[in-house]
Amino acid sequence: MGNTFGHLFKITTFGESHGPAIGVVIDGCPAGLSIDEQMITRELARRKPGQSRITTQRKESDLPEILSGVFEGYTTGSPIAILIRNTDQRSKDYSHIAEKFRPSHADYTYHAKYGQRDYRGGGRSSARETAARVAAGSVAKQFLKEKHIGIYAYVSQVGPVILEKKHTELDLKQTDQNIVRCPDPVTAEQMIEFIDKTRKNQDTVGGVITGLITGVPAGIGEPVFDKLHADLGKAMLSINAVKGFDIGSGFEGTHMHGSDHNDLFFTEDGEIKTKTNYSGGIQGGISNGQDIYFRVAFKPVATIMKDQDSVDVHGDATTVKGKGRHDPCVLPRAVPIVEAMSAIVMMDHMLLNANARI
Repeated sequence: MGNTFGHLFKITTFGESHGPAIGVVIDGCPAGLSIDEQMITRELARRKPGQSRITTQRKESDLPEILSGVFEGYTTGSPIAILIRNTDQRSKDYSHIAEKFRPSHADYTYHAKYGQRDYRGGGRSSARETAARVAAGSVAKQFLKEKHIGIYAYVSQVGPVILEKKHTELDLKQTDQNIVRCPDPVTAEQMIEFIDKTRKNQDTVGGVITGLITGVPAGIGEPVFDKLHADLGKAMLSINAVKGFDIGSGFEGTHMHGSDHNDLFFTEDGEIKTKTNYSGGIQGGISNGQDIYFRVAFKPVATIMKDQDSVDVHGDATTVKGKGRHDPCVLPRAVPIVEAMSAIVMMDHMLLNANARI
């Protein structure tokens, strides 16, 4: 019912924003993988609310509890269950929308589908669910690290503020050195200033996160319907507030001629490479050994601190009051989510590829 993602490496998330806990069950993780629980905690800390003035002030410790699937620091091959308890719910903040539909939220669509909804923080549709994905993604990252595959993401645009440099020109170790998670300090300050201004105006702003996967060998990915970039696209578009995904040259490539866009092959030290990488490291749905890079577009957060016109469950006109604790810009906290979903897709396809040859 839409709660499970993956082919061989599968994750199923559960829980609601204002329930007792959220969590994830990971199935298909091979036995014998060394698990660093502190690494899971660190990844969750990068996503958790209340980490800076430009994020929601909800306070959650987001400490993972591994309930199964790990023994003496290693995976056993059985399902891994990770629980993250909710500790700072303020359900009363949402009582005013119990029978009202917030503009551009999932309130109306959930009501239309199920005939009811958990209005407390959006329930299952809340971005709180993504903490479970980050926990699962941190397990996948540990698997990929052993394969020398790197997973990175960073904020490359906030509203009109655009990072013009390509990933090859950046020191990605700088990404977490500022609260907006942009690896260019000058652009980061401009982004933070714009978010601060937007927040003071009781509004929100969207932007773009760039994802990067390095060290992927050629030949990873499945043909036709399960192409590597198709699964990456599905993974990204499943994240709350995501409205667009492109890979390699993406939409910008539509302005080019084939003679300029084709990535020409050459051999260096016995290894086949391409002179350019407009394909974004994937051709025919299968990796070609070059860096995989893509962009993910996030809309402005739908909850704003201004009153908005709407309707209630009876179809009558009403006003939705702006209140509660919300992000003026979701991008800084979405960086580890993009990384997590990238890692989950890559681990899944690495396991699929292990069965490709005799």
